[in-house]
Amino acid sequence: MTDHVVSRKIYFLVFIALMVGTAVTVWVAFFDLGAANDAIMLTIAVAKATLVVLYFMHVRYSGRLIALTVGSGILFLLILLALALADYVTRGWVVLGR
Repeated sequence: MTDHVVSRKIYFLVFIALMVGTAVTVWVAFFDLGAANDAIMLTIAVAKATLVVLYFMHVRYSGRLIALTVGSGILFLLILLALALADYVTRGWVVLGR
């Protein structure tokens, strides 16, 4: 099995993209956009995490089994977040003592 060799240029471009993402996150933090702040920052964080997983963890050039493993991890994370948010949203529904 041969390993795919990623050039330094790609690593530097990904590093620059991560630094730009960090700078944009800090820049957006100084503006009061209401609930959009959270959405923008989470979008930037997901994009940065995707770059890290694809390039620094070499998932982009790996086989299907690695992609399946990463996909199942993401699916499991989404299930956990959905269950936690469902619990948080429904906390005010039950009124005790009536």
